Formats: sequence, structure tokens, C-alpha cells
Amino acid sequence: MIVADVSPFKGSMMCVELSGGGLAQEMKIYIHSEIIRKYNIAKGMELSEEEADRLIYENDLRRARERALYLMESRDHSYRELFDKLEKNYSEDICFEVCNRLAEIGVINDRRYAEKLCRQLFEVKKLGRYRVKQEMRLKGLGSEIIEEAMENFSEEDEPFERLEKLVEQKYERYLTDRKGVEKVKNALARKGYSFGEIKEVLDLYDLDFDD
Repeated sequence: MIVADVSPFKGSMMCVELSGGGLAQEMKIYIHSEIIRKYNIAKGMELSEEEADRLIYENDLRRARERALYLMESRDHSYRELFDKLEKNYSEDICFEVCNRLAEIGVINDRRYAEKLCRQLFEVKKLGRYRVKQEMRLKGLGSEIIEEAMENFSEEDEPFERLEKLVEQKYERYLTDRKGVEKVKNALARKGYSFGEIKEVLDLYDLDFDD
């Protein structure tokens, strides 16, 4: 193929027009100016199909890396979570290359992320252990890392006090009749607390209602 023209497109992107080489009509590809300079792409030069594919791959790789860094700046992500988001727009090979590199330099760190997420789910959202584990799985974290993070947190956690405070702040006003008590029990169960934990805390209240 022959590079028929190289012209500015939008921002740092350049439009590379290709012709010949079995192409039925002129083809346009849009490549970042850094990659154009790296390979000295200029009007009149010849490109093989493999070289054109390489330009496109490197351009997609660059865009995927920028997208990944943008996502990591907004909040931390697990390897799996970031990979899944990138895979919506980029090939599997590109997603692996970007995520592996970010993990290698410490931008992605599943253990660090698990510890931070575990603390947030317990202390801020005040979820129970079952729900915390479920939420961490949904973020793409592996079982070993989840168990490690929860074990580290449990050394300083007081689940009874956390649940007691949650009921006092958010649910105590509903404990006026049987219907309200059932509503509270269901809400706490959805938050991941066990029947035993819920019963232990609600036993602090006088819930012996008359028929």
C-alpha cells in the first residue's frame, strides 16, 4: 500500500490515507501524531498490510492505556474490573497488555484495593460479612485476596458494635410493631448480617408486642 496523504484530523490525531495494495478504494486510518513520528509515516512511503495493522494496534494500545489511567484516577479498580471495562472497546490482547503493565508498575494492586474496599464496605456502608464478600467478588477480586483482606480487618472490627450503631442510627424508629421489626430484619439480612447477629442486637430492645 502507498501512503497517499497524511493530514491533521482532530487534536493530536492524524488522518493517514492509504491506496493500492489490492484496496478497492482509498482507505483512511486515524493515528496519533506520536506514532506517526515514531514510524516516520509520510506521503509517498510504502506500507505492508502488517505495518498498517501495527500502526492501528499501537494506536488502540495508546488509547486503551489513556482510558485505563483515566479510570484509575477517578477511583481504584481491580485487575479484572479494569480489564472488563476496557474489553468493551478494545481487543483482549490490548487489554492484557495494558492491565499487565499497570499491575507491573503498581498502578493496579488488587491487595491494596481489597483492603481499601473492605474497610469502606464495613465502616462506611456498614454491611455484614456475607454482603461484603459478595460486593468484593463483584469487583473482580479473587477469593484468596478477599479472605486475606477480611481477615486483616476482622482483627480490629467489632461487628456487634457496628450493627448496634447501624440499628440505632437508621432502623430504631421502625421497631414499634411486628411489621416494623420484620422490615428491619429483612433490611439487615440484605446488608449481609446473619440471623444470629440480627437477633443478638434486636434482643437489646423490648420487642414483646401484644397480639
